[in-house]
Amino acid sequence: MPIQQMTREALDTPSAQCFACLDLITQQQQMSSVTKTTLCIYHSMNIKLCIFNNAIKTSKYNIFTFLPLNLFEQFRRLANAYFLFLLILQLIPQISSLPWFTTAVPLILVLSITGVKDASDDINRHKCDGQVNNRNVDVLMDGQLKNEKWMNVQVGNIVKLENNEFITVTSERNSFQNEPLNLVYVETVGGDYTDCFKLSSNYPVNCLELFADTDFCFSGEVRCEPPNNRLDKFKGTLTLNGERYALNNDKVLLRGCTLRNTEWCFGLVIFGGPDTKLMQNSGKSIFKRTSIDHLMNILVLCIFGFLASMCSILTIGNAIWETNEGSVFTMFLPREPGIDAPLSSFLIFWSYVIVLNTVVPISLYVSVEFIRLGNSFLIDWDRKMYYPKNDTPAQARTTTLNEELGQIKYIFSDKTGTLTQNIMTFNKCSINGKAYGEQLCFCKKTERVDFSWNNLADPKFSFHDHRLVEMVRSGNPETQEFFRLLSLCHTVMPEEKKEGELNYQAQSPDEGALVTAARNFGFVFRSRTPETITVVEMGKQVIYELLAILDFSNVRKRMSVIVRSPEGKLTLYCKGADTMIFERLHPSCNKLMEVTTNHLNEYAGDGLRTLALAYKDLDKTYMIDWKHRQHEASVAMEGREEKLDELYEEIEKDMMLLGATAVEDKLQDGVPQTIEQLAKADIKIWVLTGDKQETAENIGYSCNILRGEMKDVFVVSAFALEKKLRLELLRTACMCQTVICCRVTPLQKAQVVQLVKKYKQAVTLAIGDGANDVSMIKVAHIGVGISGQEGMQAVLSSDYSFAQFRYLQRLLLVHGRWSYIRMCKFLGYFFYKNFTFTLVQFWYAFFCGFSAQTVYEDWFITFYNMVYTALPVLGMCLFDQDVNDRWSLYHPQLYAPGQKNQYFNKKAFVSCVMHSCYSSLILFFIPWASMHDTVRDDGKEIADYQSFALLAQTLNTFQLCLDTYYWTAVNHFFVWGSMVAYFSITLTMCSNGMFYMFTSSFPFIGTTRNSLNQPNVWLTIFLTFVLCILPVVAFRFIFIQLRPTINDKVKKHLGYKMRTEELPVPAPRRLRRRRSTRSGYAFSHSQGYGDLVTSRKFLMKRSTKRAPLFTQTDSSIFQNQPQHYRTIAEEAEESQGHSP
Repeated sequence: MPIQQMTREALDTPSAQCFACLDLITQQQQMSSVTKTTLCIYHSMNIKLCIFNNAIKTSKYNIFTFLPLNLFEQFRRLANAYFLFLLILQLIPQISSLPWFTTAVPLILVLSITGVKDASDDINRHKCDGQVNNRNVDVLMDGQLKNEKWMNVQVGNIVKLENNEFITVTSERNSFQNEPLNLVYVETVGGDYTDCFKLSSNYPVNCLELFADTDFCFSGEVRCEPPNNRLDKFKGTLTLNGERYALNNDKVLLRGCTLRNTEWCFGLVIFGGPDTKLMQNSGKSIFKRTSIDHLMNILVLCIFGFLASMCSILTIGNAIWETNEGSVFTMFLPREPGIDAPLSSFLIFWSYVIVLNTVVPISLYVSVEFIRLGNSFLIDWDRKMYYPKNDTPAQARTTTLNEELGQIKYIFSDKTGTLTQNIMTFNKCSINGKAYGEQLCFCKKTERVDFSWNNLADPKFSFHDHRLVEMVRSGNPETQEFFRLLSLCHTVMPEEKKEGELNYQAQSPDEGALVTAARNFGFVFRSRTPETITVVEMGKQVIYELLAILDFSNVRKRMSVIVRSPEGKLTLYCKGADTMIFERLHPSCNKLMEVTTNHLNEYAGDGLRTLALAYKDLDKTYMIDWKHRQHEASVAMEGREEKLDELYEEIEKDMMLLGATAVEDKLQDGVPQTIEQLAKADIKIWVLTGDKQETAENIGYSCNILRGEMKDVFVVSAFALEKKLRLELLRTACMCQTVICCRVTPLQKAQVVQLVKKYKQAVTLAIGDGANDVSMIKVAHIGVGISGQEGMQAVLSSDYSFAQFRYLQRLLLVHGRWSYIRMCKFLGYFFYKNFTFTLVQFWYAFFCGFSAQTVYEDWFITFYNMVYTALPVLGMCLFDQDVNDRWSLYHPQLYAPGQKNQYFNKKAFVSCVMHSCYSSLILFFIPWASMHDTVRDDGKEIADYQSFALLAQTLNTFQLCLDTYYWTAVNHFFVWGSMVAYFSITLTMCSNGMFYMFTSSFPFIGTTRNSLNQPNVWLTIFLTFVLCILPVVAFRFIFIQLRPTINDKVKKHLGYKMRTEELPVPAPRRLRRRRSTRSGYAFSHSQGYGDLVTSRKFLMKRSTKRAPLFTQTDSSIFQNQPQHYRTIAEEAEESQGHSP
């Protein structure tokens, strides 16, 4: 039958999914005619599912839904809905005491600016979606490979994956690919919860058998589990030509992985789009709002209540005034027909809602957006967060969370690729009681060991102890046996593109580092088959017969190989955790064990990953019997693992100790310094990793998360996240200085973050670099993505991104702290000026018969928030600094007030309201008293309503100058420019020309000239200014003396020179020794690779056309050279040294 695809609805079966497609085709026959093949996929669910294509969508709008949806979202903000209601009220003539444009202009401006910002953000989401959905892939259709977009790939399609290709579906691997051992190398840093290269086995059926028939006719079906988020398990069966085969996780390529060092392979699509395991783990996108946003909503509700109270008071006053005094005025101000005193009071209530509307700040939200946008640009433009090696700047991917960066209490960090580079280097070793490998001396240049005598040496390998290579070349038997063990006891797969150019594909990076070390010291692992291992020993090729691999397990914590040399000698080589090896040594090794233990403690104190090496010579007769018993145990249907463990324990006894190795997991530049600074800022750091406990502990010590003097260190495994244990986990963890969570899946990472968010009420930050970190990045208040080796999945889901972990301290301690302080200053000043502005209207009501007359001119009300006071406050909130960036990093304790939310809270808001009440009383009654019964120099009256209004509004602009710490040219321009703009606009609006052109709109003709040319008016302005400012200055001075904050203490200590004084040169860091917690290679190894290597089902011709793993030869990964982090002071000294 021709290739066809059937929908789920076409199936009359309980299963919900079935697709027919072609599978398993050889490279030589891939362009042949249409084959007669049927293969069905069943997802075992007894419910009807929707058919998903492989497209992903993170955008919110399209061209048709943007306007209605965006307006709906904006009017869900209480303030916007309130001003829309207010605008409707202003269109009612009986109520409105202000023209409609005083509300319409600011509202339209706010909605437009927010809409433009939302549209820009959504356009970026569309672009990111397009980049993923429009990637090309070869799909097998009608017997031919056709180029198709990933978004059009569906479940049941056969796709061809090529080297270095990113996988965007969950596919089932074909059993035939262009790889010499029939293995697929998969880099899972983007999609799994471990970060390494995986060797992937395939079906226990060979493709050559399937295509033995010239008609290529076969049929089959795949039955598998429904879509789920379990990355470590997969269950299914393949029925092919009447035979059933088991499918497990080793035969599945997950979305987010990358095909490495495999020229091509075919895959059958099992899950697509949102059904893929990666997307199932991604979690839902959460609309993130800052704690200040939540506080603002509460305060706006309080302001509504305050507004209702003021309007009710004035309404009662109007009712009393109308009853007692209103009848006197009805002779020349008659009421409209049908309106009596009670109805008039009711209408006055709504009139005062309009007049006092400025207490609810409509421009608050647009001003907040401008400030956040400006601070986001400052992050984008920060050259000190730019990584030139990858041409990667820091990027604020959201503009709504900047001030939250200044309130972080918990940081949740991934390990591999975030804290470390995932690059292992052979650093030190102990052989027969003698230690080798010296620490680099940075005061003078240390010469590297010359390996030119070894033609097969890795040129990137670096070692500085010349004694070791001399011992090897002199023929020392213990030293040569040491490196012979490293070249034989492993599961590394070699790849030789050209003669002499070896490339090792290791399941764990530390295993690769050990084999590379043996290679450079003359024991070169050259090739392997299931039965043999070929090693070049000091220039001579030796082929060992591989008899058995005693595989690693979490319980054994070691692995062994049994080999036969060409001379017939049988030897067991073992390496693993020192605790496991030392228990199985011959008693004659006790003295050597003590010496080696001291070396191991020293290595562990340096933060190196350690393991011990041992060997044992075996008797031929015993080996024959043991091998027979081992075969019987391996095929047992019950108790197979227990029987094998007993045999392994039996043979791994009375071994002879060779020594120990120490491998360094290279950290990213500046990680220890960054973590130390963040700890000083009282930020708690939790490490969430898929690694095993010992590996995570070692990295913790290396990067300063764990320190030897710590008493409270909490390391937990994933089982602690069970429902019954979660609260106990949180309670215990929060009493510790450091928490490391091991063996956690992406979804469990998100659960840990959610646990802290829910019960600790603290601001959290999650940082990672791979797709396995997306869930926690989305759940945390702040998500940070590192754009590194693991793809862009974390970056695309993050709020902020940069290239190196060390930039996190600048993001938080500088930009975060500044943003928080600026936002708090803005809110304090904004509420102060609006309450002061509105309360003047409130006091004026008692002098105008509660008639809802405004004390200010209409155009002043319209321009007050949007023109006169907008730029000065923006200037302060974009450029203000209490201390500069260098001192912010030098004194991380300055970060503490933000964590405690000290600068703006409910208490600060109440204080702001009280300050506004005082200022409004001064601003109203001082001008009123000074102008009462006052005459001009020429004897004419000055005390008219318009002159008083002009004087009251002129005094409302001085408080901002007191709150500005850091004056720039921009601040001066905005402050003095706004004052000039105010007087210029006021003179224009009170001019004769405006009155003649728009008589009804500009009634204040000549008021400015009449008032401001009088000396007593300027004296009143000065007196009012002094009375407003003097109590504030006095209160701040007394408060600093009696209860100084950490900022006050630092600024007092630094004084005026803090902006120009050079930072002190930091003292050299001393290497801290820590207690021995040794682990290493064995703990990042995975069980099952021994059986995979020794299996007989993957012998095929070797390919020499494979693409290189790293194409960028100038990268640190390719060169494998150590990098050194420089402090700011060192960079400054270097730049001064190079300056002419």
